[in-house]
Amino acid sequence: MKVLLTGCPGWLGNRLLEVLTKGWEGKGPERNWELRCLVQPELDVSFINRLSKDIEVSYGSLLGKDSLRQACQGVEMVIHLAGLIHPRKISDLYAVNSRGTSYLLEAAVAAGARRFIYISSNSPAGVNTDRHIPMKESDTPNPWLNYGLSKLRAEHYVNTARQEKKLQTVILRPCWFYGPQQPRRQTRFFHMIKKGNPIIFGDGKNLRSMSYVDNTCQAILLAATTEQADGQTYWVADEKPYPTNEIYATVAALLGVQNFKPMHVPAFASDLCLLADRALQYLGLYEMNIHVAAEMTRDISVSVEKAKTELGYKPKIELKEGMWRSIEWCRAQGML
Repeated sequence: MKVLLTGCPGWLGNRLLEVLTKGWEGKGPERNWELRCLVQPELDVSFINRLSKDIEVSYGSLLGKDSLRQACQGVEMVIHLAGLIHPRKISDLYAVNSRGTSYLLEAAVAAGARRFIYISSNSPAGVNTDRHIPMKESDTPNPWLNYGLSKLRAEHYVNTARQEKKLQTVILRPCWFYGPQQPRRQTRFFHMIKKGNPIIFGDGKNLRSMSYVDNTCQAILLAATTEQADGQTYWVADEKPYPTNEIYATVAALLGVQNFKPMHVPAFASDLCLLADRALQYLGLYEMNIHVAAEMTRDISVSVEKAKTELGYKPKIELKEGMWRSIEWCRAQGML
């Protein structure tokens, strides 16, 4: 099967490429994939080349219609991982996440692609209204600020293409990523915990669903090969959500932190950050630290039962094992 993959090089994209070319344990993939990656011209492709000389690189941008048409030529499936999370300005979110997805869909349809898999986010759904009731795919969307709205608009474009019978589609909604090949912002999180006194907003009992990269890759492969997944949306995360306190404590234990004493600041500090975040975004501006702090007291807990039932999804890695692998990768890179 000839597949176009966006989002490579990248955190999730790199791991998915490894699985598609080398298999889960490096013993070879379960099926043959003819792979092409859409790559921005300024990015380093050495990782792709090291994996396999058979991976085709098509240089272009989600906003370049000509390059998208060229990248989609002859492909049977598009797996769209690329997206913008932390922009320089708010308008970039809608340009890349929303309009870029619509352009890619147009190119895929014109090329006669059969299936389009879109990697969305938890943000189109928002946050839990009740801590004890995990979010489901059937819940009414309540997007979290502009990032959530930009991804929800992209979902709308995907669903519309399916409704118009232009091609098959599957939408996957992973949550907080973790795992090897992580970006600097995740390694910074480890360094904060390593110091022994990281900030936790509120009591730390809020629940967070997390998506280890291999669990997410498993769901992508299932979405690519399960006919009944056509037209569906699935939450993709670890088996259960984790309290924030458990996430921090697990990382601290794996890092060997002695006398781990997180600093709990009042929850209203996060609420103030949310007010500041809303004000900045209203002005078209974005500040990552404020944005992240604004959601740190929220419950983002989801149910993966639909993916388990319909896709056969079986998330095998949980928090302790996944964080250990992440830390070991960082150490191997000299980052910890």
